[in-house]
Amino acid sequence: MAKKFYLAPLASLMAAVLSFASPAANAEPCLIVTLTGTQGGPPVFQGLAGAGTLVQYGDSESGCTDLALQFDVGRGTTQRLSQVNVQVGKLDAVFVTHLHSDHTEGLTELMQLRWHFNSQGPKIDFVVSDDKKSPAGHTLSGRGFAEHIGDALLESGEIAQRLLENPKRLVEGPAGLFNVMTFGDLEQPEVVWSSGDVTVQAINTRHIPGHASYRVNTPAGSVVIGGDAGNDKNAPPRDTSTSAQVEELSKDVDIIVHSTIHPVMGPDQDSGFPPPVYFRQSTATDLGAMAKRVGADHLMLTHLIPSLNAKRQGPFPIPGGALSESDYIDAVSASGYEGNTIVGTDLISLKLPAE
Repeated sequence: MAKKFYLAPLASLMAAVLSFASPAANAEPCLIVTLTGTQGGPPVFQGLAGAGTLVQYGDSESGCTDLALQFDVGRGTTQRLSQVNVQVGKLDAVFVTHLHSDHTEGLTELMQLRWHFNSQGPKIDFVVSDDKKSPAGHTLSGRGFAEHIGDALLESGEIAQRLLENPKRLVEGPAGLFNVMTFGDLEQPEVVWSSGDVTVQAINTRHIPGHASYRVNTPAGSVVIGGDAGNDKNAPPRDTSTSAQVEELSKDVDIIVHSTIHPVMGPDQDSGFPPPVYFRQSTATDLGAMAKRVGADHLMLTHLIPSLNAKRQGPFPIPGGALSESDYIDAVSASGYEGNTIVGTDLISLKLPAE
């Protein structure tokens, strides 16, 4: 009996020691940024997915997968997410920089898939700018996009047919799974979303009405997603093609993810590329200069115009022929930036802290 009396406390003590020394007790926060799509603009080239960036946060025990935030949802986003084992039902929030189709057309597919298998919830936070009226008089509405995202499926009878298969699904279709969160005019970075020790800031930027750029702040590091932001002045003369608002948002950031146009597409290069479209994007060289000024360790180029190895950008030929990764790196290096430049390809990722 005495033997049993002393064994029990020893076992408890050992369990406590093992628990204290377990990996979970020593887990370190971590951040993973993955480019889910890098196609620049509406063209289609060799299966590249449309614009999108996945930001995951957690710790070394969870594999950085406690939180999953998707920024922009271009075509093919669900396929890319599946390739990194992220189920759409596990996304915590979707953020949209602006309402151009190449940044949003994958959202219908994503939400319909979520409706199929996660109709019982939870809803997904959908973060987007307030409705904005364009100079031409039409309204750009993220809320309207969300509320009508399933209209074609409702009108075609698809939703009704699927409800016969599983009546537990939402009668109103995928729109019922949105928790729409809008924000007004933000001239300075402000927090628009948070969860635990993670915050997301936004600031309004120029491209089209309602365009916004975002910054994710975590204990493991920070990342700015610039979208298609460009300088407020939409044509030369100007000091830079980059956005002053994105630069403000990017102070002391670890990673900048930004849409990129190569200078070869400029009007002075005889590409035929429309000057107004060229001037509303940020060039690779100017992005390098901005990254240098704010002290960013990493610059991830995405939404590449033109795509790597493409001979044309849509109908427009590339002067001098297709561009390589080194062409983009050289354009960034011309700014004097000495940090880590990553020329985006679908599913390329960056982890902080680095292993």
